[in-house]
Amino acid sequence: MARRGLGRGLGALIPGADVEHLSGLVQDLDIASLSPNPFQPRQGRPGPEFDELVASIRRHGILQPVVARPANGAYQIVAGERRFRAAQAAGLTTVPAVVRDISDREALEVALIENIRREDLNPMERARAYRRLGAEFGLTQEEIGEAVGGSRASISNTMRLLDLPEEVQLAIDQGRLTEGHGRALLAVPDRRRLLQIWKHVEKRELSVRETEVMVKAATKNVSRETITRRGPKDPLFTDLGARLQDRYATSVTITTKGKKGTIQINYYSADDLERLIDLLLR
Repeated sequence: MARRGLGRGLGALIPGADVEHLSGLVQDLDIASLSPNPFQPRQGRPGPEFDELVASIRRHGILQPVVARPANGAYQIVAGERRFRAAQAAGLTTVPAVVRDISDREALEVALIENIRREDLNPMERARAYRRLGAEFGLTQEEIGEAVGGSRASISNTMRLLDLPEEVQLAIDQGRLTEGHGRALLAVPDRRRLLQIWKHVEKRELSVRETEVMVKAATKNVSRETITRRGPKDPLFTDLGARLQDRYATSVTITTKGKKGTIQINYYSADDLERLIDLLLR
């Protein structure tokens, strides 16, 4: 696929054109003749910013035309779907538009890049959009970065969020966790332990820094080799120590002397202690 114009937004569709110089290309389309872009990457529900846009359109109209393409005797939005939906909500009957004949692949590319560049997507939506640009357009992470105005490292870090368990991805999708929280949780190699920490982070509304500290503490000295080396040689106790370690997501040591012994459960911060107390009392 030709990559000329990649990442230049409206200019990728209308070479050399700025919004201020589109008066000869803009036409008013019946809003009923327009349909949404099936390649739209945004999945969330409209929020307060959308309501503000609706109010602005009621007062001033649409200041920047949408881009549409012919489709089944009508038109399909390529860029500007948020403005189109806001115009519907505002009760407009027509929408200013520039009509271009664009392929499905170009429509997907433009929809992804327009949204990413305008920061309309949450971190998980961006990660999925980057993945689609790579999978369906064959772009490298460096090329995606050039298209959306980001570094290769930032693209890579965001795409790594797709390695998180689905429950954690959903929490980021819904705004309950930030991208920083997600990146911190990626450092936990064990899925069960990761989910335990995630639940505690949400419950306590921990900051990204507090999450990083907790992750570092929870993954410190918690291998089965540590328990086997420091604990008793009896395989039953070794297995029990490993199960307790998995259950509490921290280092556990079992020592015995005759029929008596000690179970030591380590904590590494005040929040970690509170988390363990909650689990123990439960």
